[in-house]
Amino acid sequence: MKSRKCQLLVAISALLLSSLAQAACNGAIAADAPDARFSTSGDAVTDGATGLVWKRCSEGLSGTACHVGAATQATWQEALALGSGDWRLPNRNELASLLERQCSNPAINAAVFSGTPASSFWSSSPFGLDPAFAWLIDFNAGDVGPAPKSGKRSVRLVRAGN
Repeated sequence: MKSRKCQLLVAISALLLSSLAQAACNGAIAADAPDARFSTSGDAVTDGATGLVWKRCSEGLSGTACHVGAATQATWQEALALGSGDWRLPNRNELASLLERQCSNPAINAAVFSGTPASSFWSSSPFGLDPAFAWLIDFNAGDVGPAPKSGKRSVRLVRAGN
């Protein structure tokens, strides 16, 4: 009987957490990053507005809904090193171009970039006023700001379009 109660509690907790993880969007605000702006091909998303090609899933995540695995948490130096081939860490402006200001938790087009954690992501841009800091984009509330390079943040990679 105790096992059945635990299973029920786990199921209810999972249901509550999944509803909390869904983006809260305000349709009264015009979309910054509407679905039509993006085209998806396999694990890559092309942004028609910028010409950039993004990895559909945050680093560490995979699957059709980017639900397999755990999002990679890296220091700034580790995040820079995650790039391989032509994939690289985006600069501040590139990463900020993905912000969907009508949404929060996460503040990104969740239909295109499903599974994106509502957390902060590193950009490759150092913070000019302090060499120990770099710019990050917070995909929880949509904020942009500096943070110590030693902190652990999420990572999404980009490459130039064709």
